[in-house]
Amino acid sequence: MDQPCYHTKESAAEYIQLAKSVNGAKLITILQRHLSAGSMIHELGSGPGSDCELLQAHFKVTGSDFSNIFLSHLKNKYPEDQFLKLNAATLYTDKKFDGIYSNKVLHHLNEDDLKSSIKRQHEILNPNGIICHSFWKGEGDEIFKGMYVKYHTENALEKFFGDHFEILVLDAYAEFEADDSLLLIGRKKG
Repeated sequence: MDQPCYHTKESAAEYIQLAKSVNGAKLITILQRHLSAGSMIHELGSGPGSDCELLQAHFKVTGSDFSNIFLSHLKNKYPEDQFLKLNAATLYTDKKFDGIYSNKVLHHLNEDDLKSSIKRQHEILNPNGIICHSFWKGEGDEIFKGMYVKYHTENALEKFFGDHFEILVLDAYAEFEADDSLLLIGRKKG
């Protein structure tokens, strides 16, 4: 399945404007408790780059996106940094990382693609590697602004990630409303 992304300049510009008022600062603060400063981290779905900039203050970051428009934006905004064109479901790269981070990206994957992504994340992480992902909390799925969105519960995320990762943090938090989001941090097993 092709992962949804922003294919037009107008839709990407709209998202870039929206993202100016939200970022993953509090998620990254929690991630810092589990991943050493200076670690090599991969950001899935860098989009407008809001979190990339915050991650760079603590880690060596390689960003990625599946949208050519966002990749062009990121390369212009951060010309010294490395960005890969990656589908979050398949993660075709031979690079290895100490951590993988995404902020409201993996909820765009259906269950089969999420399972594939989790398996690939496990494969491209160094031993004891850390994942940090946020999701919209709830049940069911919908098409929102032309993009697939799958809502998740704590139990569902434990089942998806539990075979490959020791769950260190799985907490609800507020993005826009009380407990509308979930933060998952895990450590690679094996």
